Amino acid sequence: MHPELFEVPLTDGLTVKSYGLMMVIGFLVAVAIIRRLSRKFTPDPLLITNAALYSLIAGVVGARIFYVAKNWEQFSGDPLKIFAIWEGGLILLGGVFLAISVILIYLWRHKLPIRRYLDVLAIGLFAALAFGRIGCFLNGCCYGKPTGSDWGVRFPYGSYAYRSQVSSDLSRNRGEPRLELPGDFFEYGQTNGLKPFEELTDEQKRQVTEGPYRCLAVHPTQLYSSAAAAVCCLLLYLFWKRYNRVESAKNARGPFAKPGCTFAMLFLVYPPVRFTIEFVRDDNPFEYAWWALYKGGTVSQNIVIWMFALGVVLMAVFSMMKPGTVPTGVRKTPRASTRQPQKA
Repeated sequence: MHPELFEVPLTDGLTVKSYGLMMVIGFLVAVAIIRRLSRKFTPDPLLITNAALYSLIAGVVGARIFYVAKNWEQFSGDPLKIFAIWEGGLILLGGVFLAISVILIYLWRHKLPIRRYLDVLAIGLFAALAFGRIGCFLNGCCYGKPTGSDWGVRFPYGSYAYRSQVSSDLSRNRGEPRLELPGDFFEYGQTNGLKPFEELTDEQKRQVTEGPYRCLAVHPTQLYSSAAAAVCCLLLYLFWKRYNRVESAKNARGPFAKPGCTFAMLFLVYPPVRFTIEFVRDDNPFEYAWWALYKGGTVSQNIVIWMFALGVVLMAVFSMMKPGTVPTGVRKTPRASTRQPQKA
């Protein structure tokens, strides 16, 4: 766990956050992939960069709005904390929906082939997610349940996983902490917050690093998600390549070989992966609201159920639509005539 990678020289304590850095790397990789795959139908590569920047901003805003809506009690006393994104609190799926909405508006406004752009966008999104989840691992968020497996990881004292283990979590129907920590490890002898590691005695430091009060080993769910995103990225790319081969062949037809089908496939391959990983995650609250099809499942599990249903609808609609004409790509200005004018 390395939430802060290093301190920027000649600054007053300014540090580079690992989560933010991995998000930027994932964003740049996604833009590079999208620009390369959309060369055949992109009149101006700058349009791709602009669309990506707008989607990045919308993604962060949407992820924050979704988190605040689900955890409003944390902000009702001090609404200004809504803007303190650097303190954590983003829900990925909320960001995805708003980012896609913004991209749709952008593509429509610039009269670009929406379905073809959405196809390559889906591939880029999974690439960005693969890097973003590594950032989650370095940051310590999105942690898993305790496990006795050989690949379990132990996060340090004071991490998100550790704080969860030494506290009850009524949102996950857990009335007792997983790890019984003596009261003198908490500030003022209460369970309102752990003491900073620097304020612990030498014996207490030993107990929380290598003794009986160290963090329980947990599933590295962030790395599970990163690996799954990389595999999904490859699968969608192969699906997209197959569609292009079918489209380029004369009089050739194939199932789900229409523009937009790769984008629809995103909604079909991601939900089973996320639904499964949620069983070994230990951070998302359980959901019992009216809209939850899986009562007692996590918020994300219920969202991806609806995502899968949307994917089925999108796949059926895009499969029935006409593929349309293949764009000719970058518009070229006519060459100046080299023919010499005839003398009168």
